[in-house]
Parts: sequence; structure tokens; C-alpha cells
Amino acid sequence: MLQRYMQAMAKISSSGGGAPNQRQLRLGELIRRRLSELLQRGEIHDPELSRMMITVGEVRCSPDLSVATAFILPLGGDKKEEALLALRKSRHEIRREVAKVLSIKFAPEIRFEIDDTFDRMDATRALFELEDVKADLAAPDSTEGDSTESDKDDDL
Repeated sequence: MLQRYMQAMAKISSSGGGAPNQRQLRLGELIRRRLSELLQRGEIHDPELSRMMITVGEVRCSPDLSVATAFILPLGGDKKEEALLALRKSRHEIRREVAKVLSIKFAPEIRFEIDDTFDRMDATRALFELEDVKADLAAPDSTEGDSTESDKDDDL
């Protein structure tokens, strides 16, 4: 009995750290599309948001679908904090508008974060430009650990 309980608890605790399931991905994409439409059309009644062009790169949902985190970036990468504050200020209206198109019982809480994907890509590109990394990538495959028949005979 205790063993079954321990197995069940292990299954529950390990299920939260894996890859997103199909429902999380589908809901995230629905929210991303609706957020993009709202921001593009200026349907949110906030003068600050109507002046900004904001890209919604990705929306990730929690395993229980209660929280959706939208990763956003203003066009050109300028005024990130202003965009983030304006979206956070209007989050209740945004949640209400997004909930109108969702076919689930409860609309998730929507949180906003800055999308740093492009910054990470630039950092990776810069790493590949370093001379040490270029040298490592251009080096021929090492033959360490490979032994020929003559090497084996010498060991005997």
C-alpha cells in the first residue's frame, strides 16, 4: 500500500517538469493568436498600447492551464519596459477579451514577460565568431581511443 502511494506521488511530482502536452500547446497558440489580433487592431482601450507595435512571440501555459505567460517584444526592441507595464496594467481587459474566444471553463491568468530569444541568438552567434570556438569547430576529428591491430599486438 505504501509503495503504491509513493509511486503515485513520484508520478505527480515528476509530471510538472516535462515538455508541454498537446492541450498546453494548443491553448498557448490560441492565446497567442488572439493577443496578436487584439494588439494589431488596437482593441485594447489603452492609449499607450495603441501607440506601440508589439510582437507576441510565444505563449506558454502551466500544466493545469491556469496561467499563461506571453513573451512579447516591441517592434524594434525599444521601450520594452514601457510595453510590459502597459500590458500588465491592461491585463484584466486582455484576459476578458481572450476568454471570449476560448472554449474552456476558466480563462487562464495572463502574465507578460520580455521575449529574449533574439538576444540569446545574438549571444550564440557572437560565441561562434570567437577565434577559439572557430578553431575547435575547424579541428579534425580526433582519433583518440581508436586502436589498430598493431597497437593491440604491442600491448601484449
